[in-house]
Amino acid sequence: MVQQEFTRRKNGNTRHSGVGMFSSRIKCGNCSTWFGAKVWHSTSKYRRTIYQCNHKFKGAEKCGTPHLTEDTIKELFVSAVNKLLADKVEIISNFALVRDDLFGTADLEAERAELKGEMAIAAELIQKCIDENAKIALDQSEYQERYDGLAARFETARARLEEVSALALEDKKARGKLVEAFLATLAKRDGLVAEFDERLWFSLVDFATVYSEDDVRFTFKNGLELQT
Repeated sequence: MVQQEFTRRKNGNTRHSGVGMFSSRIKCGNCSTWFGAKVWHSTSKYRRTIYQCNHKFKGAEKCGTPHLTEDTIKELFVSAVNKLLADKVEIISNFALVRDDLFGTADLEAERAELKGEMAIAAELIQKCIDENAKIALDQSEYQERYDGLAARFETARARLEEVSALALEDKKARGKLVEAFLATLAKRDGLVAEFDERLWFSLVDFATVYSEDDVRFTFKNGLELQT
């Protein structure tokens, strides 16, 4: 059975040169650095662009991962996509079963509402504390301790609200939309791929990881990793 986990990455839908198309999409399995484009034989008829780890010749030990030509990347992509398409019915069905667990936001929405309520209560208590201190001659050390405790309560709720809203909630929504778009592209595709398709590259692939000449793995936008 195809095992799935879901990740995030923004879609691309415009045309690019080979360099732009593969930029930040191929990773070294040795050091996790991105591959970069290098031009070989730039002034001769044998000129060609290859991709290799940007850290390959830095440091005491160079990475042992091989370089790839543009044609090799395209061939490997076609192979990986065809493996993906062979299991597309199962992939789409599996996602339907786990969609709510992975990308549902009801729990986070409820927590956000509770945190807003907690902040409102803490703010009200802080104001009451300030007003009381202005009207009555309170012990200032006790007042400060009480004030600091309420301020810490407010700040704790505010920090968690920011985390839920800006990170957890928005990220979940974004990743859900990304995977939905991935599955829509997959569902529309009939038959296997005969040649490299730039649109499929941008709509399906998150990144590829190079470990060796015989071990290049493509991670798709639903989190599924396939070895070519």
